[in-house]
Amino acid sequence: MAGVLERSYIEICGFERETVSRFREITINLGVGAHSGGVKHAESAGGFSYEDSAKLLSVTSNRYIHWTTSGDTVQFVEQSLDTNLLNNAVRLRIPNCSLVPGGVHIQETLNNVMILIVTSQTVHRIVLPHPTRMYHSDLATDLQMQSIFTDIGKLNLKDPTHFYVLPFAQGAQTAGPSTSTAWISTEGEALFALASPLGGITIITLPPHDQEGTVSVVELKQSSVMQRLAGWMPTAIRGEQGQSDLAISLAVHQLEDDTFVFALCQDHKLRMWSFKHQMCLLVTDMSDYMPVGRVEMKSSPAQSHKLRLCFTSSIGLCLAVYLAVPNRSQFCVLQLVANENGRYSLDHISTLLSKEDTLVDFVLTATEVWALLLDSDNQTVVKYINFEHNAAGMWNQVFVQPPPQEEVHIGDDQDPRETYLEVLFSPVRFTAAAIVKALQIYKRGTERHLDLSWEELKKEVVVTVENEIQANVTEYEFAQDDYRLLQVEFWSKFYACCLQYQEVLSNPLALHVSTATAMVCVLKKAFVSFLLPCFAVDHLYLSSDEYFSTEEDTPIAEDSDMSRDVLQLVQCLRQVNESLTEEMAYEMEKSLDHLLSPERASEKILDALLANEHGSGIEEILNKLLEIRNAVSAMNLLLRELDLETDAELDSRPVSGQSLRVRISLSQLYGSSAAASLICQAVCQTTMTRALLCRDLLVLLQLYRRHGDNIFLPGGNEMLQIQQDLIPRCSHLLCTYHLLKQMSLTMSSSVPLDILNADLQHLSVLELSDSTAPASNRSVLSPQTVLELFYQNVARKAIVSQIFTQQDLEDNVTVLHWPQMISSVLTLLCQFIWPSNPNFLFPECLMGNCQYAQLQEYVRLVGPWCQVNVGSCRFVLGQCYLANGEGQKALQCFQEAAAEVEKEDFLMKIAGSDEVTAATAPRLLYYNKVLRLLEDIGLPELVIELATLAISEAANDERSQAALWTRIFKHHLDLGHNSQAYEALTQNPDPSRQLDCLRQLVVVLCERAQLRDLIQFSFVNLHNEVVGIIESRARAVDLMTHNYYELLYAFHINRHNYRKAGTVMFEYGMRLGREVRTLLGLQKQVNCYLAALNCLRLVQPEYAWIVQPSSGAVYERPGASPKRNYDGEMAAGPVSQRIDILELKDLEKEYILARSRLTLAQQDPSSAAIAGAASSVDMVTLLVQTGLFDTALTLCQTFNLPLTPVFEGLTFKCIKLQHKGDQDQTEAWGWLAANQLPSVITTKECSATDEAWRLLEHYLEQHPSQNAKYHRCVINKLLSHSVPPPDWLVNAHKAVDTAALLRLYLNYDQLESASELVLEYVDAMIGKGHQYFGIERPLSATAPLVWLPYTSIDQLLRSLSESQINEKMYKKLKDKLSEYHRLVDQSSRHRLNGPF
Repeated sequence: MAGVLERSYIEICGFERETVSRFREITINLGVGAHSGGVKHAESAGGFSYEDSAKLLSVTSNRYIHWTTSGDTVQFVEQSLDTNLLNNAVRLRIPNCSLVPGGVHIQETLNNVMILIVTSQTVHRIVLPHPTRMYHSDLATDLQMQSIFTDIGKLNLKDPTHFYVLPFAQGAQTAGPSTSTAWISTEGEALFALASPLGGITIITLPPHDQEGTVSVVELKQSSVMQRLAGWMPTAIRGEQGQSDLAISLAVHQLEDDTFVFALCQDHKLRMWSFKHQMCLLVTDMSDYMPVGRVEMKSSPAQSHKLRLCFTSSIGLCLAVYLAVPNRSQFCVLQLVANENGRYSLDHISTLLSKEDTLVDFVLTATEVWALLLDSDNQTVVKYINFEHNAAGMWNQVFVQPPPQEEVHIGDDQDPRETYLEVLFSPVRFTAAAIVKALQIYKRGTERHLDLSWEELKKEVVVTVENEIQANVTEYEFAQDDYRLLQVEFWSKFYACCLQYQEVLSNPLALHVSTATAMVCVLKKAFVSFLLPCFAVDHLYLSSDEYFSTEEDTPIAEDSDMSRDVLQLVQCLRQVNESLTEEMAYEMEKSLDHLLSPERASEKILDALLANEHGSGIEEILNKLLEIRNAVSAMNLLLRELDLETDAELDSRPVSGQSLRVRISLSQLYGSSAAASLICQAVCQTTMTRALLCRDLLVLLQLYRRHGDNIFLPGGNEMLQIQQDLIPRCSHLLCTYHLLKQMSLTMSSSVPLDILNADLQHLSVLELSDSTAPASNRSVLSPQTVLELFYQNVARKAIVSQIFTQQDLEDNVTVLHWPQMISSVLTLLCQFIWPSNPNFLFPECLMGNCQYAQLQEYVRLVGPWCQVNVGSCRFVLGQCYLANGEGQKALQCFQEAAAEVEKEDFLMKIAGSDEVTAATAPRLLYYNKVLRLLEDIGLPELVIELATLAISEAANDERSQAALWTRIFKHHLDLGHNSQAYEALTQNPDPSRQLDCLRQLVVVLCERAQLRDLIQFSFVNLHNEVVGIIESRARAVDLMTHNYYELLYAFHINRHNYRKAGTVMFEYGMRLGREVRTLLGLQKQVNCYLAALNCLRLVQPEYAWIVQPSSGAVYERPGASPKRNYDGEMAAGPVSQRIDILELKDLEKEYILARSRLTLAQQDPSSAAIAGAASSVDMVTLLVQTGLFDTALTLCQTFNLPLTPVFEGLTFKCIKLQHKGDQDQTEAWGWLAANQLPSVITTKECSATDEAWRLLEHYLEQHPSQNAKYHRCVINKLLSHSVPPPDWLVNAHKAVDTAALLRLYLNYDQLESASELVLEYVDAMIGKGHQYFGIERPLSATAPLVWLPYTSIDQLLRSLSESQINEKMYKKLKDKLSEYHRLVDQSSRHRLNGPF
């Protein structure tokens, strides 16, 4: 905003958007009955500003109280522009006691704030604590403070020392006081000056609130002085007194030792009384100051005269008297002077004439008179004048806020409901109270809506009106045009209701001017409006014709000629504005909203004006344009005033170098919700005005372009300058002010806390400063506009910093002069949101507060014409798309913003830079931040796409390339794009990062069981690394949980490296045998050994070997930290052990052993743990015990072990089966089934015992041994258990080694069996059954030599001879031997004598 101020002011209404009543209700019921002579007083209002409200370092800075009265109720509200006050509103009701107009007076003392109230029957004093006494320190640091009304409910307002009932004569019809004034004396007494209804002044004195005392009543009258302790004196006792001295306006002025009471009476005389002496010191006839009409004035009693006082140390006491005379009303400003004799007189300073308006209130200041009036149309008028320096008597304008338009224009393309809602719920048109009241009336019910929020109220309005529409739709089918007309009808009806109540609530009641800050307020029925200084360019455009015609110069021009041109140019603009119709205005508004060219829209408007030339006044405008001498310079000057673009960098950092006390005060300055609403509504009003001005100027420029040849002299370049410079500039300004207007009207969205926290968590990745973060003291406004949000969270601190930079604020005398301060605040706020300025705080704040819809609208409106912060706008738009789930659009915006990174501060702030990243290009840093943002939100596809783009920017930065390729790899891997992840891995230029990625690829694919992909990758130049990673993982993790060995096996197999594959599987099997001694582990071990065998069989025989992994070896893992000893020194590596080479036959042995263990574990699971560590010898024993004789035999044959334990074990089982019952038979079938039985005999039923003997027989047949070793061990086992060997076993053994069998019999004393064996053997020798003993030819002269085991036979004979039981057998055996010996002798002789 241009910094040039005019003398005028503009009204800004502080509309409240709260529907919930914040007033606390308090009733002071004194038991006073209704007064029979009472009259109903008009509503009134007033205000009070603290003495130190202009001091920056004061608790009461920018703090004030205002009130309104209605009947027997008074409402108090304490407000602060710096902090939000809690419990600041209270409504007092005094039944049957109507408040006297102007009957509320507030005065502050050192410790208290005194409220003095005058009603028709009582006077009251309320003592509240002073704000400075409510806090322990001089300066409150809280973001919210308690109001002085916080504890008013705890006060005893019925304490007799704090009120007094005016006693009336019994049955008298006397009215109460018509006017009053009140004050606190220096002794602390509360004094009330009341205008007696019968004339004179009665003064009631209440004792100090902290002292005991009685109430005294003093009556001031001309004849005598009378004082009574209490009560009004009846007229009969006082003596009759006329109505001429009836006071109609009272005022008081306190001196050091006296108090002057001024009374403006019905006889038009001003009387000054001394309260101390109770005598009248001065009487002045005010008719003497009337230039004309004195007789008429005296002929009628005064009814509406008003009196105001103002005291300053420089000029003394001044009085202003408003003389309400028909057609000749005027203000007389007088000064009280005292002569040497102590007599007083009034010096006339100025007489100020007033128009024929009805005065509501006026205020006298040290230099000015402020007046609040109602014109003939009952519209509010505010004006002021300097009574000392205004010879022409011209009042200065105050541009009051006009009421909302009576009719809402609805375009053909607009929805009636949306249009009316936009107007009704605009921040600057209607109060919530008016809408609530209209809603209640419109619904014709008693339902109350005071507890609805702003958004809920909006929904309720929609529902109510739509229900009315539906109730009036009588047909099932309705034409669209007819329904639209019905919508317009009912919405306009509701809108009319709102207009009526808004007009009632906007009724002005009083003016309040703060003498400390010079802040001017208009107190209305439902809200307070503030008067702000008007800037010169706005002043010219808004001025009424009456005032504009008197303008001779303007502060925006440097000389009188230029001032004249500017004034004429603005006059033409005003005429253009008057010529435009609603349709034309809507055409421009629609073009701006739809991003159409304002130039084209202005051409259309001009065409419409020219087509209606008779009614548009174009000819008159052209004539006035001819009078402008230098139109181009005037328009240039006007555009410069409208342009807020600044080259200076707006510093948004907080004020530094000040004490903590000053910084706290500055942090609160203009920080309340009331201040935010006021300032932002002021911006809204100003931008709306300026947008209209720019629109009219653009139309005027188009008119110049059309008719320039008739206006400008030939040969000049004015037309070229208008076409190429002025029209584009004006169009740009129009778009800018339209944008600012929309942002000041746009409401912020209420974001759920969880969504807000999530979004802020994402935004924290950008590492922006906390200046745009949501403030913890969220405004109590419900809801806020986005401009208010920006002001409270960001702009206010920056503005205060800008205003108070380089100022010494420590002396506590810094004066917060309202006109200057508010003008600076508005100027800086508009500069902060001006889109052509380099700062980007406003969109950044919207982004930081998750106002994405509003931010999108901002970027949409600013996009086509603003060339500043283009990249930043694209970035925040991308953030909006992200929040809405439109990731691809967001990525496009982020990419477009990248081109502007090095040009725009906001993007540079996002990119960030420090010592570590100083060498990295800003654009790469920016990409890195955006990538982190996308990662945090969880959009890996977009991360990959953007990182791929960023790689092209990092051609010469290997470090950044490595980081980007790593990112691409990570997200491809997360998405399951294994091939792309591998490709990214191979492209990474950093070996360490490449190795990290490779390790992650292996681990992740293994965990996902996507081993086929891992095996099929080529791993060019990375083969050894892959193998090392898999080996290290395989040796470091649990064998049963992960399958890294199998992966490594497949990896080698896929590359035809069979020996490596075999080595891997053999190591796997070894570890399984050591670490996993379970059935599953044994199964895996068998498979591993089998796979290792298969691998080696595929290798050429000379290479079919592997190095046996050493048992318990410590494998070195890549990247592992070196081991150290207790002294911290590097520990020596393990000593190299002997290397064992394993060939194919060695692996086969290990396989057979492992398979035997598995077979044992499958047959007996409890033995798995034992079997896992058992050697081959131990395994034979375990297998035999379990009955796995086939497996045991195989194992013995593989490891060249004797079969004796197997035959002994089986023999023992046969013995057990032969002597046990059916249960053991059942169990035997189990282990019998685990062995390969010979062919089953089906001719008879077989028992388990039979099958066991058959199995033993089968084994003896299948495994023959020299000298029947196995037969002998079986028979030995049987005989050791006293079990006779079966015949088939005996026959088998005697056919091989009869002597050994005989010895066995003898060893176990089987004499009978031994004898029979010898007898049979001797017969076989002779020739009887020789084939059963393995003898080819029996004894003969020609047969080979034969022999008998004589040693064993002799042993047998000896044993037989020792027992008489065996005597018969002994004899038989001896006989058989004798016969044998005879035959031997015979055969021997034949051989010796024969021809052989």
